[in-house]
Parts: sequence; C-alpha cells; structure tokens
Amino acid sequence: MNFNRLKHIRQQLYESLERGADALFNLGDALLCESQAQSLPELSLSPFFERQWPSVYEALEDGRIDVEQVRAIWVSVLLAERAENEPIWIAVDGSNLARPSAPTSADRTIIHLPNLPLVDKAISIGWTFSTVVLVPEQASSWTPILDQQRISSEQTAIGVAIAQLQALRPLFGNRRVIILADRWYGTPEFLRACSELGYSVLIRLKSNRKLYRVPVRTHKRGAPPKDGPLFQGKRPETHGQACEVWSEQPPEGRQVHTSRWNHLHFQQDRELDLSVIRVEREAAKGTKRDPRVSWFVMLDAVIPLPQIAQQYRRRFSQEHGYRFLKQELLWTHVHVRTPEQFERWSWLLVLVFNQLYLARELGQALHRPWEPTNRPVTPQQVRRVMPAILLQVGTPARPCQPRGKSPGRAKGFRPQPAPRFPVVRKTLKVPLKASG
Repeated sequence: MNFNRLKHIRQQLYESLERGADALFNLGDALLCESQAQSLPELSLSPFFERQWPSVYEALEDGRIDVEQVRAIWVSVLLAERAENEPIWIAVDGSNLARPSAPTSADRTIIHLPNLPLVDKAISIGWTFSTVVLVPEQASSWTPILDQQRISSEQTAIGVAIAQLQALRPLFGNRRVIILADRWYGTPEFLRACSELGYSVLIRLKSNRKLYRVPVRTHKRGAPPKDGPLFQGKRPETHGQACEVWSEQPPEGRQVHTSRWNHLHFQQDRELDLSVIRVEREAAKGTKRDPRVSWFVMLDAVIPLPQIAQQYRRRFSQEHGYRFLKQELLWTHVHVRTPEQFERWSWLLVLVFNQLYLARELGQALHRPWEPTNRPVTPQQVRRVMPAILLQVGTPARPCQPRGKSPGRAKGFRPQPAPRFPVVRKTLKVPLKASG
C-alpha cells in the first residue's frame, strides 16, 4: 500500500456516493481525523469538513450510498494482497444498538444488553446490525468490514446473515472461504445455506443440541429408520467412540483434549453431513466465560483437529472491532431519527474503518508516552496520524460553494410534531442476544 494506491481507492469510494457525495465524504474525513470528537457537531468543526454544521445532518438525511459498489470495492481491495491458494477467514455476528429514548425512530425492537451487571433487566429498545468481517491472524481490532446491514423487525439474524453471504459469494470467486460464528448461528437453516454456497463453517454448538448418526436398519419389517442413535453434548452416554482424538501439553502444564465425531446430522435436515468437535481444557476456570468443555460444529472438515481451538479463537477479534466502532468511531453516539439515516451512518463507518486498515501499512502511527511501541499498532494510533496522511493524498470532494443566506421559514409556519412509533415486539427463531 502506498499513497497513490490509497488515493485511487478514495476516488473509487467517492464515486460510489450517489447523492450528497461531497458532504458525506467530508464527514468521513472528519471522522478519520478528529479522534477527540464526541458528536456530529464537533465533527463539523474539523478543517477537513469544508461545510457548515447543518450539512452534517443533511448528508445523512439526503445522501445516497451505492452499497453494492462499496461492497465490491472493499472485497477487491482487501483480498488483492492475499494469495489465491490462501483461504479467506471471515466472521459474521450481530450487534445491538440501544435507542430507548427515541420514540420518533421507527422499527425499534427489544434487544439484549450483555455485560451490564448494574441493571435489573438486561433488555432495552433499539436496532440490531449484522456484520461480516475479515478476521486477522492475530487477535486485534483490525477487522475490516465486508458488509453491514440492519436487521429489521420483519427479519431474523439468520436470514440477514444468509443474504449477506449470498451477496458476497460472487465477489470471492473460486477462493475457499471459512466462516467463524457464534452458537446462535449453529442452525440447520444457516448450515444448509453455507453448504449450498460452498462455504466451510466452524461454529460453536450448544451442548443441548440434538444430532443423530447415520441410521442403521435393525428390523426387516416396517419402514427404515430416518435417524440413527442420538448424539447430545450434555449427555455423555450418547457420545460413543470418537472418530479422532488429539491431545497437547501447553507450556503451563495442563492438557487440552480435542475429539471429533463425524457423519452427524440434524433431524430438520438429514442430508447435511456435519462433524462435531469437543474441546476440553484443564486450565479453564469452568465459568460461563471460560468453560472447560466447548462444543463446535464443522461443515467440510478442512481444519485439522489440532488447530480447531486456535483458529476459532480468531473470531473474538470481531468483538474488539465492535468496541472500536462504538467507543472511538461514535457508532452509538449519533442520534439520527430514521433507521435509513442510521444505516447510512453505519456504511460511512465502513468506509472510515477500512481506510484506517489500509493506512496502517504506510508505517505511520502516533503513540502516547504510556503506550508501548514494541506492539502492533492499533486503529486509534493510526487514526492520530490521518490528518498528515490526508494532506498528502488530498480529497476528491469538491469545495463548498456558498449560496447566500436562507430566507428562513415563512411567516406563520408551524412545524408538525414528529410521528411516534411503537416498539415492535416479535418472536424470533433465534435468541435476541448479540455481540457488542
């Protein structure tokens, strides 16, 4: 990556903005550079935002982004530096954004609030977004975003994730893709869709999930059985002999045992051939966050058994990426009215975060005195030097053209109050819990 390449990519992103391109692009540059800003009005004070502060809200209200073109640009750019024979590791997950005090915002649903020990009820009201990211080899916040969509009240997290993977499949070509996901995605519907799309999958599995072995006919009379013996993680008497077993001795001295059972299927989809993996860690605390026994389901056994736990651990980088989007890039700090405006803001964050990912290869970062310099740079450290980088690459946005003062509202004008929308309460096929 060099400055000319970054400049060319920024020009492509600018061309993908169909309406309000100048204001949207200036807003993205302001977000790239103003690491201390905490609201949209503060972003409007950035020297990279060449317009007045009302243009910030006008860009999110009237702007238009060609989502398909942006998705194609990022897949092409992010995969250009990877070898053709190297598998693509992606993760899909959902994140909740609370909007309890926004009755004028439509299509809000009941969401789950994780990691909040001080609240009586771990639920709130807001929106949910589904995100597909590239996972890094080492745990970090560097998770470039390939696709991001809001889960409406008429959709489910599984359905939106399947639609995202279907849209990305032609862009990947013939390259091998491996999906990492949490246990909420370990359903027959999701696994069947991944199988038809040619994806390999490694997903956590609930211990109470019921799977079945290949049926064996024991009686000559009657219809042949459709399901074989039961397999359930929380019932050891149903496990039987594992097809493959592997153990290792970590440096701390406590062993890790990994076992795999092949040729299992769900009762809802008997043609789906799955493998179930059990990982037992003697050094674990045995708590909900650090269980001693973890279960996984794998589609297309392309991951060697010794690498199961290590490769799945890469998925947790998406949690760090969500934290950076919410705490530093102000994903949850923007209070716009309609869900369409918030979707536009979410896609603008995709442009900003992925540009930071590309700029990290330029070798420039700014460390605070208390930050170690012998570790890989973080997105926030690269963000601090983005003003100097943008001064070198420039901006494709056209300068603002003043149009004089507005005549203001007509005499006697009385604005109508914004309509109120009820909270949509629905029953999902999967739990409401999501990351972030």
